[in-house]
Amino acid sequence: MTKEHIAESFRGLQLLICKGLEELDGGASFQSDAWKREEGGGGFTNTIANGALLEKGGVAFSEVYGPVSDEMKKQLNLQTDPGTQFYATGVSLVLHPFNPHVPIIHMNVRYFEMGDAYWFGGGIDLTPHYIVPAQARLFHEKLQAVCDRFSPSFYTNFKTQADHYFFIPHRNETRGIGGIFYDHLSEKNAGLSKGQLLEFALELGRNFVPIYAEQANLGRELPFSPEELKWRNLRRGRYVEFNLVNDRGTKFGLHSGGRTESILMSLPAEANWEYGFVPEEGSREAATLGLLKKDISWLEM
Repeated sequence: MTKEHIAESFRGLQLLICKGLEELDGGASFQSDAWKREEGGGGFTNTIANGALLEKGGVAFSEVYGPVSDEMKKQLNLQTDPGTQFYATGVSLVLHPFNPHVPIIHMNVRYFEMGDAYWFGGGIDLTPHYIVPAQARLFHEKLQAVCDRFSPSFYTNFKTQADHYFFIPHRNETRGIGGIFYDHLSEKNAGLSKGQLLEFALELGRNFVPIYAEQANLGRELPFSPEELKWRNLRRGRYVEFNLVNDRGTKFGLHSGGRTESILMSLPAEANWEYGFVPEEGSREAATLGLLKKDISWLEM
């Protein structure tokens, strides 16, 4: 299996997801921005805005290659000889809805190759503005079903990794209800062939729109107040904090000469910060904060 085949598969996945999201939104279409990387490669950043469901969203495909830079070696903790070449391709997406009763969602699948070594990474996580335990359970059940088709250990392991990765240490809270997260998967440690690992990544992508549609349709018609919009924007502020302060992918992209517009497409159109904000005791906002913890067994909620 060639890296070109993997990139072609990911590009097809990007187009499939965009088509499904346009149908789900029902009011806006994606605009595609093709770009080239001077050192080698390029991609397509597809964005959507001001739809019937989505205020802002992006689905990005990239295929980049070239010499391993000193910054890349530092970020990835690589020990390489001068002139070593790398190759990376993947799909990354983030969606920010209008309605505070519809969650933010993120997905990423990626492939990295350097010399004879390769690995896959990725995952999906959900960030509700208001956590509804029954809806959280539905989300995790769907992810478990995909994982179980490939390995009985995937969901448990990857759910734990998501809990610990999507965590904001300076707030001592998780970004949302987690999901699954994995990295550095190869034949050596996954118990699956390279083709099976690619198929796992693609299967996550194929299931993305149905999984998000279920979550979105549960909340998109619910009315909301100015106070709930204020809370939505405060939670978006936390999302921004994580992406700019804690997210390894964002920091790696910005420090390694990546395309800034594509990297920062994950940020919302609007976000707020309020000094010393404390939600009212017994409120839904307070209940949500109380559930932003690692290692909650959402399948039992």
